[in-house]
Amino acid sequence: MVAALSPSRASDFMSCPMLYRFRVIDKLPSAPTQATARGTLVHAVLERLFDLPASERTIDAAVGLVPQEWERLSEEEPAMLDLLAEHDGRTDEWFAGAATLLQTWFGLEDPTRLEPAERELYVETEVDGLVLRGYVDRLDVAPGGAMRVVDYKTGRSPSEHFEAKALFQMKFYALVLWRQRGVIPKRLQLVYLGNGEIVAYEPDEQDLLGTERKVKALWQAIERAASTGDWRPSPSRLCDWCDHRALCPAWGGTPPPLPEDAATRAVDPEVTGEAEPDDE
Repeated sequence: MVAALSPSRASDFMSCPMLYRFRVIDKLPSAPTQATARGTLVHAVLERLFDLPASERTIDAAVGLVPQEWERLSEEEPAMLDLLAEHDGRTDEWFAGAATLLQTWFGLEDPTRLEPAERELYVETEVDGLVLRGYVDRLDVAPGGAMRVVDYKTGRSPSEHFEAKALFQMKFYALVLWRQRGVIPKRLQLVYLGNGEIVAYEPDEQDLLGTERKVKALWQAIERAASTGDWRPSPSRLCDWCDHRALCPAWGGTPPPLPEDAATRAVDPEVTGEAEPDDE
């Protein structure tokens, strides 16, 4: 069994080993929210927009894609329809919120001048027996070969306290691309549609070697926790948004009993390396 890790699971463990346990071992689901569903919708539209010729990539065209992408997504994930219950099933307000985020994006980037090399790109590499995998929202490649990794975020840009978490995800992708292609991405770009801000970073070899060491150390820490059963919580401001707070001992809760195969589940590559687009 080859070990595997995705940036989502790595971030879970860094944020709180108990959260990692809830998601990987206990397999507790996270209910979709209006924010995450709207994020999925906007990501889908931004991906499909580049199917159009450059001259046709207008804000009207993007807004026009919203209803059909919503229909497709709601067929694939019927639970998303439940989120409209409080709106009596009406989509007008829902679509307007997505349109506002798209308008913000058009103020930050000009899609008529962009020709992405890849969209929703699956990336994977192996580092000393550990497989790293994930999805990149957009990869731009200049004629000279320079790469720009772009990630859309439908929320607001984080404070400096939380910015490192977002940059870790981007450095994770950059590391995988470097090991895959032998070229360090020139620019990592986080596009925050919630408040119209772009956070950019230019990594170098030392950055990515440091990320590689961090990822390997994280996996070793996960293996230790798996062998000891020590999944202690790390309380922080993020607890306010945790779906599993009621079960967390840091907040007076009682976690489910650890299953007999907890140690195996904790390092199951099908879960720890589960790669899915990040649509937040």
